[in-house]
Amino acid sequence: MLPVIAVMNLIVGTLVGVSGIAGFLLPIVFTGYLGMDLSLSLALSFISFLTSGIIGSYRYQKQGQMDLKFGVLVGIGSIAGAVLGVKLNFMIPLTTAKMFLYLVVLASGLSILVKKDKPETASSGDSSAALPSGSPVYTGLLGNKPFVLLFGFITGAICALSGAGGPILVMPILVTLGMPVRIAVGVSLFDSIFIALPACVGYLSNCPKEGLLVLCLISFVCQAIGVFFGAGQAGRINVRVLKKGVAVFSIAIAVYMIIGLI
Repeated sequence: MLPVIAVMNLIVGTLVGVSGIAGFLLPIVFTGYLGMDLSLSLALSFISFLTSGIIGSYRYQKQGQMDLKFGVLVGIGSIAGAVLGVKLNFMIPLTTAKMFLYLVVLASGLSILVKKDKPETASSGDSSAALPSGSPVYTGLLGNKPFVLLFGFITGAICALSGAGGPILVMPILVTLGMPVRIAVGVSLFDSIFIALPACVGYLSNCPKEGLLVLCLISFVCQAIGVFFGAGQAGRINVRVLKKGVAVFSIAIAVYMIIGLI
């Protein structure tokens, strides 16, 4: 079990470092391939999401591609939503919880596969374009604080319940609502910290304690190594091809697990 957890965190961490996605693969591999207890699987997954969220959002902040004020507002809603999501996971039958996880992974894979990447410009996604000093003024729903809090609450609950890391759900919605791509990625990584913290605490409280510290440390260290390595390779890899590969693999494994559960 330990080698698989280490290798998966290295692989997924690298994919996250390169493309910002793929964290949602961890819980389905842990529950499906390893047959791991669902609470333990989600606890280790959210430890990895917390690690990649801290590293990734720090990088985006240093590059000037983070709207910290907006991210905190979303995060406040996400904390409350994540607490609810964990509670809901404990309340529903195990088979239902697993099915929800597999369906979220399937939907995530499909969304990556069909989504067309827009050409990046200085205003919408150029990695060299920094956020102007001070937080931008958003119009529409992004400028509505009650909506942003509710958005954080709902996405936090879904992610904590299903085991999705956050960026796979939060980032596309923010872009659709009008936020520049790179800023949306930074905000979604930052938001994943707020989702992962209560999720980690909630799921860890329901895990067997024997050997738990070792599993947590392996997840943390290997995920960090993978993210740092992937970030260094980002400019050398065709991200579009990588994303499509992740999408196809996600769809295949999700369909396989759903059929097995049925």
